[in-house]
Amino acid sequence: MYKANNNGKSPSTKIAASIFQELCYNNKDNLSAGIICAGYDEKNGGEVYTIPLGGSLHQHEYAISGSGSVFIYGYCKKNYKPNMTKEETVNFMKTSLSQAIKWDGSSGGVIRMIVLTKSGIERLLFLPDEYINA
Repeated sequence: MYKANNNGKSPSTKIAASIFQELCYNNKDNLSAGIICAGYDEKNGGEVYTIPLGGSLHQHEYAISGSGSVFIYGYCKKNYKPNMTKEETVNFMKTSLSQAIKWDGSSGGVIRMIVLTKSGIERLLFLPDEYINA
């Protein structure tokens, strides 16, 4: 775990997002991708930030990006609920991403997911036969 400050604690998600924001802003003429920065820290819990082209910083309840995102904005807006359980969140994400994959030829064929919680990081992988009927 990265410890950037002098007190021996990991930086907050907002600090990490702010570093990304500065890098993106300073290189805005050379970059062609937005950034999603998410994390969990004891003080603020789970947080999600986006840094779109141009280098501004925005906090959200959730974030979607990439070529397939245009196909799922409506689905996400309708089906996202604050304070979902882990299982509800994973199913929401799996269904959202399966729709992006279905409609966008550039969105890939597998779903790689990272679950960030107070307990740590969990990596999940869903192959097409595990989400195709989601």
